[in-house]
Amino acid sequence: MTNSATVVWFRQDLRLQDNPALTAAVVRGAPVVPVFVWDEAGEGRWPMGGASRWWLHHSLAALDGALRERGSRLILAHGDSGAVLHDLIERTGAASVYWNRRYEPAVIARDKKIKAELLASGVAAKSFNAALLFEPHTVKNKSGGPFQVFTPYWKHCQTLAVEAPVKLSTSSLAAPRRWPKSEELAALELLPRLGWADGFSAHWQPGEAGATKRLKQFMAQAMEPYADRRNIPAVDGTSALSPHLHFGEIGPRQIWAAAQALSKESGVFPASRGAQVFLNEMGWREFAHHLLFYFPQTPVAPLREDFARFPWVKNAGQLQAWRKGLTGYPIVDAGMRQLWQTGWMHNRVRMIVASFLVKHLRISWQDGAGWFWDTLVDADLASNTLGWQWSAGCGADAAPYFRIFNPILQGQKFDPNGDYVRRWVPELGRLPTEYLHQPWVAPPALLAEASIALGDNYPKPLVEHKAARAAALAALKSMRKIPL
Repeated sequence: MTNSATVVWFRQDLRLQDNPALTAAVVRGAPVVPVFVWDEAGEGRWPMGGASRWWLHHSLAALDGALRERGSRLILAHGDSGAVLHDLIERTGAASVYWNRRYEPAVIARDKKIKAELLASGVAAKSFNAALLFEPHTVKNKSGGPFQVFTPYWKHCQTLAVEAPVKLSTSSLAAPRRWPKSEELAALELLPRLGWADGFSAHWQPGEAGATKRLKQFMAQAMEPYADRRNIPAVDGTSALSPHLHFGEIGPRQIWAAAQALSKESGVFPASRGAQVFLNEMGWREFAHHLLFYFPQTPVAPLREDFARFPWVKNAGQLQAWRKGLTGYPIVDAGMRQLWQTGWMHNRVRMIVASFLVKHLRISWQDGAGWFWDTLVDADLASNTLGWQWSAGCGADAAPYFRIFNPILQGQKFDPNGDYVRRWVPELGRLPTEYLHQPWVAPPALLAEASIALGDNYPKPLVEHKAARAAALAALKSMRKIPL
């Protein structure tokens, strides 16, 4: 036991349970100094977007409250992470700094530098895994390289052991004799200034307590029917845990353990088809981090190098119409409006709107990924990159570019009663379901009866589906003829 404090550097692990860095600090037996550093420069070219900043603000407040219940508190600082940590060590006399690892390329480089500097100065610097079931550097194919196809990757991972969650059993945390100065949360200026995100709180409860509550609800009500309901955006059929996972308010080991607990009675794991499909989705999150780790260029460049010559279209007007949910295709517009109003979009609809942007409008996936990065509360560099490269046909295990979603059929299939569209595109609410996903074919008298004036209070389609599909296929064909 030592009296020299341990600094616990919180990042995207904003929880107390299953937090290996915090638990190790408690076990060390010295005072614990929790700190969060708002270090935008340390994120490289991907500083946090507006919706994520809103979430972070409230998650930090929740973490501070949870720490105070245990006689501790969260120190907040703004600036270069390495400089802040060195200053905190001087002010507290800390002998150790513990943190949980992240896997974004710029953050990996920064953390390696900080760790080397701390060790060189005689400070014990230790990092832990809290964010993934299987860290990327521990998973390789038979040739010793990275996987680029999901199925063999996940099949291999399922042969590996998953560690149990780490429990923090103490009800109090040892505090330093004198707390170092902390910035006020408001001083970090995380909340959007124009009040754009004010409505988010009606849909979300950031923080560990909110994550735990959501997991329990999902396990009790939606896990078993997940396989059948997860593609229906009008129902609460998904876990909606992605922002909680991204900010580390809950860890994947906790979710895995909860799924295992459901299997105890049957003795079979996963316990149901729904559980199996859900855990496969967890596998996709792991795969996304695997790809980002081994292919760090992919947030800005296609993994498939031939797509570097794809003839993307620059059309600011159409891009803005897509962002605002004014494309004239109801299922696309509903998704984009859900995103703007809640900071989140149903996963099936994410695929539809992404396909529309990169194939119907032929606007680059990087433009779409950038918009999602700024407006999603669960904006995760690994998952965002994987999703957009999948849609654009230029990544690992991607859907081929010639697979072009028909937004009319997608709407009819996954929103058959029109409940999702009517919620987010209320100006179409009085239109019969028969015409809801293609209002331009409705008889003029019926449009008038539903108070719809196409081109006035609801836009005409930006493009015609068949023509856009043909243009996309022609662009793909031309790409293959252009030498690198």
